[in-house]
Amino acid sequence: MYSQSILISVLILVHLLLLTFWLGADLGTFYSARYVARPDLTPAQRLIALKIMAFVDMGPRICLVLFLPSGVSLIAADPLGKSVDVAGINLRGCPLVLIWLGSLAWLGLVIADHHYGSNPAGVLARKLDTIIRLIAVPTLIAFGLYAVVVTDPFGVTTNPRWLGAKVALYGCAIGCGVAIRWFLRPFPAGLKELMTTGSTPEVEDAVGGAIRRSMPFVFAIWVLVVVIAFLGVAKPGAKLENHPRAAGVAVADRSA
Repeated sequence: MYSQSILISVLILVHLLLLTFWLGADLGTFYSARYVARPDLTPAQRLIALKIMAFVDMGPRICLVLFLPSGVSLIAADPLGKSVDVAGINLRGCPLVLIWLGSLAWLGLVIADHHYGSNPAGVLARKLDTIIRLIAVPTLIAFGLYAVVVTDPFGVTTNPRWLGAKVALYGCAIGCGVAIRWFLRPFPAGLKELMTTGSTPEVEDAVGGAIRRSMPFVFAIWVLVVVIAFLGVAKPGAKLENHPRAAGVAVADRSA
């Protein structure tokens, strides 16, 4: 029981670190983007800011992907994970392995998109990554809302509405990322023209304007991440008085 408690504590730490780095690195991306959008800087200076922004932005993108399998691992490691069934399938064992493999494949697409850029391999990786996100958004929101609305969803009897809300908000955060991509569509062509012909009102609208139009969704992600963190820590409404993990931790504390 003690070793299981240690495992759960480590998984909670990893889960919180992913949330923390997601938000912190996203702030760095936001700050760098302000310099990319500044027309008073030279194209070379703005290109340097873009390279910094693209590198820092990999942090939130990696954390967003790994947040899913780390969360599922936390559910599976909990004693209550024995009773969690999705479509009649328990999350432990093979399903958890498949979730990790699928998430790592998704992460590979994210890294390939960053590494190959506008090359055919990068374009393909970005398209596949976008398809995954478009599937993940409604799926996660639906699962989350189901857990919020239904009594004892997936066999869980501890009133996991906080967890359902967390899953739904995670889906919303991914959706905000898709929206950011949509508004940044003019950015690559505008940046290329900026580097070749210099600044014009049309170019500035394609570069700086695209960044500004995407900002509301960046702010929305920050709010969502903070709320997700609060739900995970506070677990409002959860009925954990007879939670087997709580009993196990108490026994371990008494024996220490």
